[in-house]
Amino acid sequence: MVNGNTVLVLGATGGIGGEMARQLRDGGWSVRALSRSAMPDSRAHDMTWIRGDAMNADDVRNAAQGCAVIVHAVNPPGYRRWAELVLPMLDNTIAAARINGATIVLPGTIYNFGPDAFPTLSEDSPQHPVSRKGAIRVEMERRLAAASQSGARVLIVRAGDFFGPEAGNNWFSQGLVKPGKAVTAVSYPGERGVGHQWSYIPDVARAMVDLLGRRAVLAPFATFHLAGHWDDDGTQMIAAIQRVVVRRTGKTPRVSALPWWLLTLASPFVATFREMREVRYMWREPIRMTNARLVAFLGGEPHTSLDDAIDATLRGLGCSTPSS
Repeated sequence: MVNGNTVLVLGATGGIGGEMARQLRDGGWSVRALSRSAMPDSRAHDMTWIRGDAMNADDVRNAAQGCAVIVHAVNPPGYRRWAELVLPMLDNTIAAARINGATIVLPGTIYNFGPDAFPTLSEDSPQHPVSRKGAIRVEMERRLAAASQSGARVLIVRAGDFFGPEAGNNWFSQGLVKPGKAVTAVSYPGERGVGHQWSYIPDVARAMVDLLGRRAVLAPFATFHLAGHWDDDGTQMIAAIQRVVVRRTGKTPRVSALPWWLLTLASPFVATFREMREVRYMWREPIRMTNARLVAFLGGEPHTSLDDAIDATLRGLGCSTPSS
């Protein structure tokens, strides 16, 4: 029997999955979390932790029994073998959702889109990606669209580059700063004058939770875009990091360009660097998402001020040391 207030979160130990789990719990949902290990820390209390693997169809089906919603925010450990494993994991979620008539929630990205859709992306912009990751993202959404016609429902919320306190695999924590170290320098992947869109994970999660609260009136396959934080000239994110660090330490971090040449040399040996190089085109021209559909539906978009979001992110990444 399906319980309309029960949700299974896949990826609850990660950035967006963990934030979704906490916000859903705080909103009165009964949260189940599938994890390969035990409950990770005290913040995960008041959730039901189930040992299992998203790659195991039986584990997912058993954990999802009776759930009205499945949040699919899971990735392979360390993002290793991502291209090989991500679609089978999604298929397991789809199978479980069909059995329960559940709504699948997917945090989406802009990698689905290619240059023919730039500079402004709506939910219905053409999806012609030019990277392997983008092609997989398109296939994920294709499979979800098919699932929405055969027993499941789907909610996809696409956003710009993620940053947040618990997120380790993104441009902010892999490119701009170094987790666990004081911020003495900021390395920026883009070019001055080129706009870029960022999305603060707690805001993304809040939007998805709010949408789930009205899922009864959503289309079987619903997509929304977030506007997030728009850096219109590629300098505002850097300036905000500097302001936060100065306020905390009294010292101004220096700014340098991301050494793309080094990524090029190392990419034959490091899969993450290969993927970063593949999407370099997204740093060479402005790409902005319109949130008109979301605002029309919810009346607004959750939005934390940029300085507050960066302060929380740096603290969460172990990068912010208070001044003495």
